Amino acid sequence: MLDYRMETFLTLCDQMNYRKTAEVLQMTQPAVTQHIQYLEQYYGQKLFDYTARRLQKTTAGELLEQYGRTAQYNQMAIMEKLQAPQRKRLRLGATKTIGDYVIGDMMARLLSRHDVEVSLLVDNTKHLLEKLRHTDLDIVLLEGYFDKTAYDYQLMRQEELVGICHKDHPFAGQIVDMEALGQETILLREEGSGTRAVFEQLLLSHNYTLQTFAKTAFISSFEVIKQLVRSRQGIAFVYQSVANSHPELATFQTTLGQVSHEFNYVYLKDTHGEDVVALLEK
Repeated sequence: MLDYRMETFLTLCDQMNYRKTAEVLQMTQPAVTQHIQYLEQYYGQKLFDYTARRLQKTTAGELLEQYGRTAQYNQMAIMEKLQAPQRKRLRLGATKTIGDYVIGDMMARLLSRHDVEVSLLVDNTKHLLEKLRHTDLDIVLLEGYFDKTAYDYQLMRQEELVGICHKDHPFAGQIVDMEALGQETILLREEGSGTRAVFEQLLLSHNYTLQTFAKTAFISSFEVIKQLVRSRQGIAFVYQSVANSHPELATFQTTLGQVSHEFNYVYLKDTHGEDVVALLEK
């Protein structure tokens, strides 16, 4: 059972404000302070500091939060096992490339099982990791960058990032230099998207930025991006799975070179996520 003072600590990690934490927990602000002081005395470490009048977690606070989230998740898991549900509840998160273009067969297999109750949230990397950290998801399938020291993970597959254009566009099937690319409108996912982060990192590694392009548009939907590319309103960079999803789309490479990226199963440390991965791949 998770100590009530640890619950207070985790809520403060969410709110980063003593008054708001007290309101969420329906307790007094001095009581919140007492719980945090108790943990600081118990562990012999300062857990929070004020920097420029803003509350910040210390290194020890970050470490304790990681432990607390794992303990919170494992407590929930053991309660489910003790209650012996007829179906195993499986809460999945997936980034949009994976959720919309990669795991259809996996979801079909899971839904065909009578012993599994599955839900799927498709969102960007940033929001999924936030949901995972707050134990709202059991595992997330990511194509984006994440802190590999903060989570446990297993490789799902590698996939190549490619440029897409209309099949009759001059870029189709070509290797395109940055001077030509810079004259195009580029269609990008929103900030927090794994696809966008990988593409921006590729640009930066060659000393380019998004300002290299004549025009940029930020769109959270791959379907809208594909529709705009097909209507010759711009080009985009996506994973091969997305590029393969419509016959009017063609691919191209750039002189920046080819880049492939990992798709990973990501889960909280010490939560037996490998058992979930085994279920997903079964």
